[in-house]
Amino acid sequence: MTRDSEEQFSLQTRLLHHQHKIDKASGAVSVAIQPASTFHQEGLDDFGEFDYARSGNPTRQALEETFAEMENGTAAYAFSSGMAAISTTFMMLSAGDHLVITEDVYGGTFRFTTEVLTRHGIEHTFVDMTNVDEVKKAIQPNTKMIHMETPSNPTMKITPIREIVSLARENGCLTVLDNTFMTPVLQRPLDLGVDVVVHSATKFIGGHSDVVAGLAVVKDTDLANRLKFLQNSFGAILGPNDCWLILRGMKTMHTRMEASSKSAMQIAKWLTEQPEVERVYYPGLEDHPGYAVNESQADGPGAVLSFELTNREAVKQVVDAVEIPVFAVSLGAVESILSYPAKMSHAAMPADERSKRGITDGLLRLSVGLEKAEDLITDFKQAFEKITR
Repeated sequence: MTRDSEEQFSLQTRLLHHQHKIDKASGAVSVAIQPASTFHQEGLDDFGEFDYARSGNPTRQALEETFAEMENGTAAYAFSSGMAAISTTFMMLSAGDHLVITEDVYGGTFRFTTEVLTRHGIEHTFVDMTNVDEVKKAIQPNTKMIHMETPSNPTMKITPIREIVSLARENGCLTVLDNTFMTPVLQRPLDLGVDVVVHSATKFIGGHSDVVAGLAVVKDTDLANRLKFLQNSFGAILGPNDCWLILRGMKTMHTRMEASSKSAMQIAKWLTEQPEVERVYYPGLEDHPGYAVNESQADGPGAVLSFELTNREAVKQVVDAVEIPVFAVSLGAVESILSYPAKMSHAAMPADERSKRGITDGLLRLSVGLEKAEDLITDFKQAFEKITR
């Protein structure tokens, strides 16, 4: 299949049929795992494509080239974790630069911004990115980057991507978007003008709770060269075995995202009708403040939702009672994962900062897996009955 013919087919098909679907050396229908750390060179003036595995590896190259195609980018880079991808991208900033970042950002990104970037003289401003006017006010003469996360974690706010991109271009800023919750199946930010798209591939891309990985994707050649330089300099690369696991997970990503999103919608609607639930955060609900914006820039609302119970004690009783979901950190797996952001994804964020962002002690986040939706609903129903009234 040529690149031209690939572009005629849907993403669902291209996830299976791409330039690396067959190993050219053997005809195997699986990418070869090449664990070599170094590569023989034919002579002093005749170096091959690979020399040292930190700088490049055939298995990693297969993943990077394949994923770049899926995001409609020109280059992708595989990292040892989602935070490695995000932090390396942030290292395109220099001392004296200013970063505008969404206020309800993943806890690890909050920690890196407030405790690491500040030590290197990089300033930042957190802002509600659902409000473009607030973003405009936050931009300073030294603002060099705007970081988005949409839907946001865990309150599922929706950022109007096109408007932020337009604002950034007017002010000469790079735009970065964390697309972990949506994957290229549901949202392709590069097509909307975003400069750098980052992912925790640990989540829906890998999809099986068996690998930690990160990805960054770009269209612009200059940005690609800058990111490649930083990837090689920091060395937080993804190993060949983990690259293979991500490539395997990608084969079912479209089907998994479709099935999990359908179940998430069903569960979200059911949760809105439960007296024990005070609020449901899910962009697929028509009364969600970002519903129309998400409809205009994404192909679906995704498979993650959050819901709020009365207090921490109610959360504890539900967590102790549910039987199907795994109660754990992370999301985006074949099994449903129930998380408590205050002590898990956003534990690095001080309590007062969590409170400002609506991350209360009663908030639970659910990443819907591939179980039958009715079974999950039955399980939560019996768990809600355990709440002391």
